[in-house]
Amino acid sequence: MDLRPLRVNGKRLRNSLEELARIGATPAGGVRRLALSDEDRQARDLFVSWLEELDLEISIDELGNIFGKRAGTNNGLPPVVSGSHIDSQPTGGRFDGALGVMAPLEVLRTLHENNVETERPIVIVDWTNEEGSRFAPAMVGSGVWVGALERDWVYDRTDRNGNRFEDELVRIGYRGTTPAKRWPVHCYYEYHIEQGPVLEEERKVIGAPKGILGLHWFDVFVTGEANQVGPTPMEGRRDALCAAAEMILQVNQLPERMGGNMVATVGEVRNAPNSRNIIPDHVHFTVDIRSWDDDHAGRAWKQVREDFEDTAARRGCSIEIEETWRVQHAEFDEDLVQQILQIAPELGYSHLHMVSGAGHDASYMNQVCPTAMIFIPSIGGRSHVEVENSRWEDCEAGTNVLLHAILRSARA
Repeated sequence: MDLRPLRVNGKRLRNSLEELARIGATPAGGVRRLALSDEDRQARDLFVSWLEELDLEISIDELGNIFGKRAGTNNGLPPVVSGSHIDSQPTGGRFDGALGVMAPLEVLRTLHENNVETERPIVIVDWTNEEGSRFAPAMVGSGVWVGALERDWVYDRTDRNGNRFEDELVRIGYRGTTPAKRWPVHCYYEYHIEQGPVLEEERKVIGAPKGILGLHWFDVFVTGEANQVGPTPMEGRRDALCAAAEMILQVNQLPERMGGNMVATVGEVRNAPNSRNIIPDHVHFTVDIRSWDDDHAGRAWKQVREDFEDTAARRGCSIEIEETWRVQHAEFDEDLVQQILQIAPELGYSHLHMVSGAGHDASYMNQVCPTAMIFIPSIGGRSHVEVENSRWEDCEAGTNVLLHAILRSARA
């Protein structure tokens, strides 16, 4: 069978994405589908029902990762794996993660209806809690699976309301019995929206990143002294929020101070007691530092940590710092990346060799098997927001590239 003209069904792909997006839909057109929430359960149920329609071998492991396996003619060979996640940010978009699960689903549907056989099995996966917006850190499903994170440590992570990860996994019915331990994988593809402006600015349809920046997450806890604001003089106050405000600006200034290719962000702040007429005595904020150069990011963190300690002392506050998560930068398999760059023009799509600034489960999979990603443009470079959008024809184009990448690897 000549597979060169084989294409996915773009209309069916769109319908699947739109049906999934109705679960947790927000009034502004985005989704709120936090990990292990009721909405996450509904989305998982729908996904599993679609896997059942294809007669796949379905397994759910003890982290809630969902796998669907399509048999090959030689099931003794390690499979080709592709997937992403369907949990979202609190006010996330319809495409982030979801496209990377619906696309390999569409690939499997296309192979199924065309009776295409592959030598290797093909596995689709939905990884648990990729976002880390409810339970930090991110990418825990793939992290435990590859052996980079401890299962019980993840089980004990809590959300803002004190709910344990494991308890919520049990509550929604998705703590499986299969051990969350890796098995041999031939290669891994993850398809995703870019989440940045580069492809759109370059007017390219397909991106093939050479890898992913290193990610470093920290939680900072500043403690001062609460008091009534009126009678308490400005001199001598131990205002935890003022100290934290200085520290947040220091994070923002860090890339310029240190030079090099790096970004640094404070994305979450919690103030207590959070009353307008009480001096704040507790502030918790997060720090996210990303760079292709892991050592450079480490030096930057050392510098800003010293700045934090100096600021806390000058403000009469104490400080505690927790390193929550660290993932080194990932350099993808060059052969797989070049394969994607070769397939794109063969199918008539423009392409670009680039770098991913966002974190993905591919970072962890890259530690255990040859890995590559496929990007398509994000309109306006927007993501992790409700207005996140990509053109449907680009979604279809990237899925066609994924289809032929999987076929080539599954026949190798």
